[in-house]
Parts: sequence; structure tokens; C-alpha cells
Amino acid sequence: MSILVSACLLIGGAFVLVAAIGLVRLPDLLMRMHAATKAGTLGAGLLLAAVAFSVHGDGVAVKSVATIVFLLLTAPIASHVIARSAYYAGDIKLWDKTHLDELAEAIGSGEQADAHRAAVNEGNPPRSAARASRIDPPGNNDAVPTDA
Repeated sequence: MSILVSACLLIGGAFVLVAAIGLVRLPDLLMRMHAATKAGTLGAGLLLAAVAFSVHGDGVAVKSVATIVFLLLTAPIASHVIARSAYYAGDIKLWDKTHLDELAEAIGSGEQADAHRAAVNEGNPPRSAARASRIDPPGNNDAVPTDA
């Protein structure tokens, strides 16, 4: 049993280390979030598995498994939602060697996507009509009532 616990600790620690290095070394927000979510979740899951195998009593294994399931269900979804929100808000700059931006192409027409891609690579993403309509739906952002 101690070999299994040691293996989980070493491999989990290695994945957490890879996630930390990815946060420091990767060039843009989306890649950093990917490293933190994937490697960090796997590393934390393995560390929790080591705790479940090594500590006996008081439902530690059940709590560890529940935490692993919670991490696996929430971390990738939360990362996706945060990254998509940052992209729509225009708060991110893609890496200069990014050649394909499928979300920009899905948001607008080809011409809008080309303009958006060029602006993103310059660091100034435009708020196209497609992006603005998804962020600020018409009629829901009026500060003053029209009948006042």
C-alpha cells in the first residue's frame, strides 16, 4: 500500500509542478488556463487519492473521492466559462503565433473575423456587433427608463 501512496504522491506532485511551470511559461491566458486546469486537476486528484489510501477512518476516503469528483466536474467547466468570458470581453491577447481563431470565425462573418483576428494580434480586440450583441443584449442595458 505504501508503494501506491508514494506513486500517487510523486506523480501528483509532478503534475502540479507541470501546471505551475505552465502558468509561468506559457504565452497567453488561454494556454495558461489550460495548463492550470488539466494538469492541476489531475495532480490534485492524485494527491487526494494518496490521502484516501494512506489515512484510515472517519470517512477520509469518501471525502477524498467526493472532492476528486467535484474537481473533475467543476474545474474544466469553470475554466472554459472564464476563458470564454474573457475572450468575449476582449480582455485577452492571443499569442502572436496563434494561426487559427475558430471562435472569431464563429462569431462573425469572414470579414469581421479577419478584422477581429488582426486587431487581436495587435492587442486591441474590437467589439464587433456580434460580440456586443452577445455581451449587451438590446434593451437590457438601459440605465434610464424611456418614459421618464
